[in-house]
Amino acid sequence: MKQEHFTSRWGLIISVVGIAVGTGNIWRFPRIAAANGGGAFLIPWVIFLFVWSIPLIMAEFAIGKKARYGVVGAFASLMGPRFAWMGAFVGLVAVAIMFYYSVVAGWCLRYFSSAATGQLLGIEDHEAFWETFIGSGWQPVLFHFLATTAGILIVQRGVVKGIEKANRILVPTLLVLIIVSAIRAISLPGAINGLNFLFTPDFGALTDVSLWLQALTQNAWDTGAGWGLILTYAIYMRKQEDVPLNAAMIGFGNNSVSLLAAITVFCTVFALLPAGEAIQIIQTPGPANTGLTFIWIPQLFAQMPGGYLFAGFFFLALTFAALSSLISMFELATRILMDLKLTRTQAIRLVYLATLLFGLPSALSVDFFLNQDWTWGVALMLSGLFVALLAIRFGVTRFRQDLINDTGDIQVGRWYDLLIKYAIPVQVVVLVSWWFSQVAGADWWNPFRQANIGTCLFQWGLAIAVLLVFNRFLSERTLRS
Repeated sequence: MKQEHFTSRWGLIISVVGIAVGTGNIWRFPRIAAANGGGAFLIPWVIFLFVWSIPLIMAEFAIGKKARYGVVGAFASLMGPRFAWMGAFVGLVAVAIMFYYSVVAGWCLRYFSSAATGQLLGIEDHEAFWETFIGSGWQPVLFHFLATTAGILIVQRGVVKGIEKANRILVPTLLVLIIVSAIRAISLPGAINGLNFLFTPDFGALTDVSLWLQALTQNAWDTGAGWGLILTYAIYMRKQEDVPLNAAMIGFGNNSVSLLAAITVFCTVFALLPAGEAIQIIQTPGPANTGLTFIWIPQLFAQMPGGYLFAGFFFLALTFAALSSLISMFELATRILMDLKLTRTQAIRLVYLATLLFGLPSALSVDFFLNQDWTWGVALMLSGLFVALLAIRFGVTRFRQDLINDTGDIQVGRWYDLLIKYAIPVQVVVLVSWWFSQVAGADWWNPFRQANIGTCLFQWGLAIAVLLVFNRFLSERTLRS
């Protein structure tokens, strides 16, 4: 089977930006920033871009470029056959998220269709509209099916004709829509109050430990670092690609989109509501963390001149963001199966059927969706840790010199060794401990709660146990020529 490669650096960068830029940038970032002091939040958020996201993005680029395998084969070849299970766990976390992220993409598609037809702005009770939609059963399932089908049709065409070609349309269009939306929001009377809230830091708030932990959480979730997705796309990098430069471009591009989305939301809300009410609305999580995006934003659009067009732009951008991230998850799962000696067509069919089937519980039940979002969202920290452990076992200095600094003009220094060897593991331990402390209670051990320690440990433990049993099969089958 001939190995495909992205046709240019632009094709690679735009595709990886598509991984990083997702719904977390557009609906989660503004809410988390507002809930954690606005401008004060931006300071640790930028710091963690350098001490979490960019180091792990570099590592994933380097691993994929060197190994030319998906996550299972990459860990087995560079870390040793005994560690195939570790790569498989990284892949499993991304796949588990894929099953419910396809549902989120369906939500975005539903709201775009409503905005495009003018239905959305004519609704009087948006909370009732959301609850009716999400509780109807058939509607979330239908749009889950449509979003999954759209993503699979792209991936089945391959890397160049499918993923790269689609992202050359999706990502630039997404960026244009976000920029246009931000400019429109800034032009609203009173929008300056939103900018002041977003960019004026209260330095006293930096003494709050939870603010720093929320900033780390946001970086871990919205850049795609440590998920194995960037590693998968890096398989198709050309040999001469500059790893540090690419990683920096991805990190800054992702954070720029988050800021533009926050500008859009903050300016719109502050322009149309009194300041106190505006802050309260932005901070409202709502059902499945969707309150701001799916309930309040449509109400705000209805109050502004040109709201019909603005709503269409916003939800089209949200749909494109969800779809560009979803196709990277499909490719990760497809590549794992291809490494296990399935053809792309066979792998695609399995991924498609599995996503339709295992996405159904999240489409039919918000409680199940929240359980999966909690369990595998926290597990992303373990994925990041495993990527760092691969570099540590390989030898961090050797990893940096041979895999990161092998091409390109930018040479990464010894600071990288310290971040991978010490800073990443410490951040994982601190953040997971903090998350667990937030849900610790008398029945913390109960594996059937929506969001607690027990459900994480049960599902993670079951997954790791199964992967350990099949470790030898995974490594031998994947590495067999």
